[in-house]
Amino acid sequence: MNIENPMEIKDNTFSRQFETTVNEGLITVEYSFQEKKIFLTKINVPEAFENEAFISDFLKNIMEIAIERKLRVVPILPKIVLFFKKNPIYKELLPPGIRL
Repeated sequence: MNIENPMEIKDNTFSRQFETTVNEGLITVEYSFQEKKIFLTKINVPEAFENEAFISDFLKNIMEIAIERKLRVVPILPKIVLFFKKNPIYKELLPPGIRL
């Protein structure tokens, strides 16, 4: 994927997942909603895909979508919890009472 191109993210509401495409295939982050919270439950990547920096950028884009939609983010997956720990700027998106 050309890094210079902005990442295109599709919110597939039918499948309840954010999607983006890379040369190796489709990358998705599955979610569910409850009230004004989005629960990020699973990341799916193609078998040959190993670019963790891209996954981090994908998650940053999803955080921006959550900010635009005024949603709180509940990380269910340990990999997403780790993302919040590495990117404390997004901790304001966590619901009250959630500590990482």
